[in-house]
Amino acid sequence: MSAARTPRDGAPAAERSAPPPEPLPAEALDGHCHLDLIGQPAGEVLAAARAAGIRRVLTIGVDLASSRWSAECAAAHEDVYAAVAVHPNETAAEQNSALGRDGVLAEIAALAALPRVRAIGETGLDYYRDHAGPDIQRDWFRAHIAIAKRAGKALMIHDRDAHEDVLDILEAEGPPDKVVFHCFSGDAAMAKRCAEAGYVMSFAGNITFSSAQPLRDAAAAAPLDLLLPETDAPFLTPMPHRGRPNTPAMAAHTIRFLAELKQVPLAEFCGLLSATAERLYGPW
Repeated sequence: MSAARTPRDGAPAAERSAPPPEPLPAEALDGHCHLDLIGQPAGEVLAAARAAGIRRVLTIGVDLASSRWSAECAAAHEDVYAAVAVHPNETAAEQNSALGRDGVLAEIAALAALPRVRAIGETGLDYYRDHAGPDIQRDWFRAHIAIAKRAGKALMIHDRDAHEDVLDILEAEGPPDKVVFHCFSGDAAMAKRCAEAGYVMSFAGNITFSSAQPLRDAAAAAPLDLLLPETDAPFLTPMPHRGRPNTPAMAAHTIRFLAELKQVPLAEFCGLLSATAERLYGPW
């Protein structure tokens, strides 16, 4: 496996890590993290996750280099699956790279065919930090939708301040059979629209923040069989450790929070989450 990439600007320092959470009563998963950005060996991070009851982890690519890394990491660790794609904020850089748009997308498509790669993501639209312009973002999003459909893999969507365009493009292109909105950022009305389309909604640690009532309303509106947890580690650490680095083990806090919100016994809730993950990504 190649060396981990240098963490992106703003990634928290590993030495400030939070204490481990109480183990869950049943196995569950972290549906979206960036193992290459955490700043610790993947084996150590995964061992800590297992100790907290988080046995399954998806590590996510945001450009060609990190997508290659994620695929290699998944091949090296039995509890890891990978997602590969170009994040909307990285589309301009990849379009202007030596390979160019078509070359990069061909490489993503080749990675998508690997058996340990189970999703195309994170792809989508980001109008909050729009480094490329909406036309380039939309073009790459459409291309990723096509790759997901050809590969028969789940589509993992990054949607920030772009709900209507994301939903419109999915409808126009025809969505893959399996779609998940990573770090769901809509309100209850958006959750109901996603549920009607059969899209899975993945909630990160920011749902535990005091300012996140719209996210809690969305999770309350989402059907149990269309929910997943994630960390987006090393970012969005849940309460009570907000401000410290995030790791897959911290998904246990978000899972407890969601189970209480949905008023489902915790062990049963873990089983429901695992069943949804297997429906999307296949059995580990």
